[in-house]
Amino acid sequence: MNNVKLSDRLQLLLEQVPQGSRLADIGSDHALLPVAAVQSGIAPAAIAGEVNPGPYDAALRGVAEAGLGGQITVRRGDGLEVLEPGEADCITIAGMGGSLIAAILERGRKLGKLAGVKTLALQPNVGEDILRRWLLDNGWVLVSEHILEEDGKRYEILTAVPEDAEAKRTNEQLYSEYALAGGKVVCDQALLLQMGPWLLQAPNEVFAAKWQGEIAKLEGILSSLSRSELEAAEEKRSKIRLQIKRITEVLECLPKDRL
Repeated sequence: MNNVKLSDRLQLLLEQVPQGSRLADIGSDHALLPVAAVQSGIAPAAIAGEVNPGPYDAALRGVAEAGLGGQITVRRGDGLEVLEPGEADCITIAGMGGSLIAAILERGRKLGKLAGVKTLALQPNVGEDILRRWLLDNGWVLVSEHILEEDGKRYEILTAVPEDAEAKRTNEQLYSEYALAGGKVVCDQALLLQMGPWLLQAPNEVFAAKWQGEIAKLEGILSSLSRSELEAAEEKRSKIRLQIKRITEVLECLPKDRL
């Protein structure tokens, strides 16, 4: 039995899984993450959930080829519906939009599927701010954020645990306002949700490249709106100019030795 080789993205996601976790990987595709988690000894057992028949069959094959049918259960179902309450204490979801991951978590929350879960390790492809907002609104606090580039794409990994005032892990602390170097930019809750509270504290080249790319996108939208004389278009132009200004000021304040 050969150990499965993970992409850098999935390897970093695996590193967010606490040792000894009862893992549930939702949208597991080929079940690479559960197989790696069990093979490495991080998880004694795991559940791989898939809603679509093709990926579900691929997950079954992946588990069978690894010889881990006794430790990894592959289930077909929508989101967290594949879980019983209290069955997993770490949930991983990767490769979807942030709004879809938030919707999966919200449906699961309403069904009681998050009972006993101690860690959420999430990798949204887009819409990270939407996912941060869901975590904030539902009593989950980010304990780490990572950003990396692989095969020309940028990925963020958000790891969250339930809020715990006694352990001094609260969203009030995480999203409290502070000024960046020089005091030019105040990081308020809106900005921290947009760009990431932990990423802003430890930016790297990938983070800077992402937001420079966002500025370029906004400038493109601004250019297309310049042909319209409608009042609504002018309002939108003003909002976009403000966004560009704010992101630019943030990037100018970041420590250059890290970028």
